[in-house]
Amino acid sequence: MDKLRAVAVESGAGLVSAQFACEMDSRDSLAHLRSEFVVPKVNQVGGESGTDNGDKECIYLCGNSLGLQPKRARRVVCEELDEWAHKGVTGHFRHAQLRPWVSYREPVVAKMAPIVGAKPAEVGVMNSLTTNIHLMLAAFYRPTAQRYKILIESKAFPSDHYAVESQIRWHELPANAMLLAEPRPGEHTLHTNDILDLIAREGASIAVVMLSGVQYYTGQVFEIARITAAAQAAGCVVGWDLAHAAGNVPLRLHDWNVDFACWCTYKYMNSGPGGIAGFFVHERHTDNSDLRRLLGWWSHDQHTRFDMTNEFVPSPGAAGFELSNTPILTSAALLGALQVFELAPLHKLHQKSVLLTTYLEHLLLTRVGSHIQIITPQKHRGAQLSLLFVSERVFTRAFDALTRAGVVCDERKPNCIRIAPVPLYNSFSDVWQCVDIIHSALAQ
Repeated sequence: MDKLRAVAVESGAGLVSAQFACEMDSRDSLAHLRSEFVVPKVNQVGGESGTDNGDKECIYLCGNSLGLQPKRARRVVCEELDEWAHKGVTGHFRHAQLRPWVSYREPVVAKMAPIVGAKPAEVGVMNSLTTNIHLMLAAFYRPTAQRYKILIESKAFPSDHYAVESQIRWHELPANAMLLAEPRPGEHTLHTNDILDLIAREGASIAVVMLSGVQYYTGQVFEIARITAAAQAAGCVVGWDLAHAAGNVPLRLHDWNVDFACWCTYKYMNSGPGGIAGFFVHERHTDNSDLRRLLGWWSHDQHTRFDMTNEFVPSPGAAGFELSNTPILTSAALLGALQVFELAPLHKLHQKSVLLTTYLEHLLLTRVGSHIQIITPQKHRGAQLSLLFVSERVFTRAFDALTRAGVVCDERKPNCIRIAPVPLYNSFSDVWQCVDIIHSALAQ
């Protein structure tokens, strides 16, 4: 808030005024990045047509679900379609843009690794998020009679819950092998100390701790470094679902000694709907022959892969966990999206994200505070704020008004709206207009 207050004093604009939002936008050194994206029009996203605003850009605050399309993603995909048209199968080895398909993963992981705080050799790209979770658990979940439980949060995203539940059934283990971290009664978020206490109590029976980097519903950012260290000290393997964290909050997977992690790339990394997923395996594991990982052709060392000897030689690093050849078109969209991240330092993006979310919080509490509860912890959050409205009726009135005005955000019935201003393409004016629409709707 100090930075926001200082600008307000210097500019003479009140913090809750539209003038102040414009002032912040004029000072934003990253504002030009918005031009890298295609922003839908109001009437394209279900806003009211036939109004003066119908052909204006919508206010898109839903990057926590699906990021906007980067213009570079379209360009790179079109380049690969042209290569396919002009080269056919020879595009695997000869490529006009010097991106032969046989090694296409390499520029992708090189650009993605810094975003998650990893070495390129520790990062892979394949499949979708839940498929990769299963593949990681196939390697790292080795239950014994004494150590057989998997710890997840009780309100984990359903796909994570189903994946863990099915892994437990696959190993023919009892239902209590799924250990749930629960919030305290009457609370929505988890206390780190409660998670650490649970690990201390149950650690001898826990095989894998697998939590979310950012909890999808509440927006809570978990303390990955502390939890990882405590769980490993108790003898557990530690993996993280970073679906809502990758591209959103600072990550240092290598330095934090995380065993494995998986993430989708279509949220804050903007790779497109159902885009190809990423994964991380710490370098201390990547050449571990004791890990009984599942294998495929692309797991084999690239230098002898085409010898077709059927004598397996693993690819070094995370590449040895990949199964099949890289899907080019989905990887091309991701490659184009990752190019945008290279246009600004990651710490600058994070600084803007903090300002946007702090500003959003201030406006909400100042203008509609009596109608909502913000359940996202102030000290542990990324781009997303989750709002609980006092009633379903008030929630419906607010969300319907946002939809009519062409504001795209996310609802979780019966009374939750998730709003996520993304520093790559959102402005302070976006945030102000969103809250102003909610305020106007509830003032009626």
